[in-house]
Amino acid sequence: MTNKINQLFANSKNRKLLSLYFCAGCPTLEGTGEVIKTMQRRGIAMIEVGIPFSDPLADGPVIQGAATQALKNGMNLKTLFAQLKAIKDEVEIPLVLMGYLNPILRYGFEAFCQSCVESGVSGMIIPDLPFKDYQDIVKPIADKYDLRVIMLITPETTEDRIRFIDNHTDGFIYMVSSAAITGAQKSFDDAKQDYFRRINAMDLRNPRMIGFGISNKQTLEAAQQNANGAIIGSKFVTLLNESSNADEALDRLFEALEK
Repeated sequence: MTNKINQLFANSKNRKLLSLYFCAGCPTLEGTGEVIKTMQRRGIAMIEVGIPFSDPLADGPVIQGAATQALKNGMNLKTLFAQLKAIKDEVEIPLVLMGYLNPILRYGFEAFCQSCVESGVSGMIIPDLPFKDYQDIVKPIADKYDLRVIMLITPETTEDRIRFIDNHTDGFIYMVSSAAITGAQKSFDDAKQDYFRRINAMDLRNPRMIGFGISNKQTLEAAQQNANGAIIGSKFVTLLNESSNADEALDRLFEALEK
C-alpha cells in the first residue's frame, strides 16, 4: 500500500492543500483523537501532530505554551500512540508526527517507527535531526517501515543543500517561510516572496508545503500559489486553546483565512 503522504500529493496535483498542526495533549489530555477526527471531517488534507517537549527550539511562544500545557496534562509518546491507535481505523488522511529528537531517542527509534505504523502515522518531522544522522541511522529504519522523514528548508538554505535534500528524501519538503521561530504573520514581504519564487524555479522532484507565519488570506494565498499547499500551526493552536472545541476553532480559522 502506498504511503498516505505520497498518495495525497499524487491525487491532488492541482489542489491547494491545507495542513494543520496542533500539539497532542493540549488543551486537554484526552482530546487528541477528537481534534484529529474533526479536522478530517472539515476537509483538512494532512495533520501534523506535535509531540510536546520541554525545550522546543524552533517554536515560538504559542507552540511552546501548548507543549508546556500538554506536558502538565500528562501527555507523552506512549499515551499519544495509544490515543492514535484507538482512532486508526477512522482516519484516512496522513498524520505526521512533529517532535524533537530527545523524546524519540528515549523511546527508541525503531520502537518509535513500529508504533507509528501500528497507530496509522505516515511520517515524521524532527527539526533538530542532523542530516548526516538522518542518512546514516534514521532513513534506513524509516524506509523499512515505509515512513517518510520530512526535511525543512529555510531562506538561508543553499541551492546545493536544497537539491541534496530533494534527492535524498521523499514525501514532501517543508519550506519554512523565514529563518525565525514559528508564529503568525500578517504578510510575507518581498524577500520571502523572492525565496518562494526561487524555490519554484528549481523544479524540485518533491512536492513542497510552506509553513511558519500563515494566518490570513494574504499569507495563505502566497503559500498556495508558490507550493502544493500551506501548513498552519500557531494560529490554529491559539484558536483551539481559546475555544477548547476543534469545530469552533476551525470555524474561526476559516473565517480568518478569508480576510
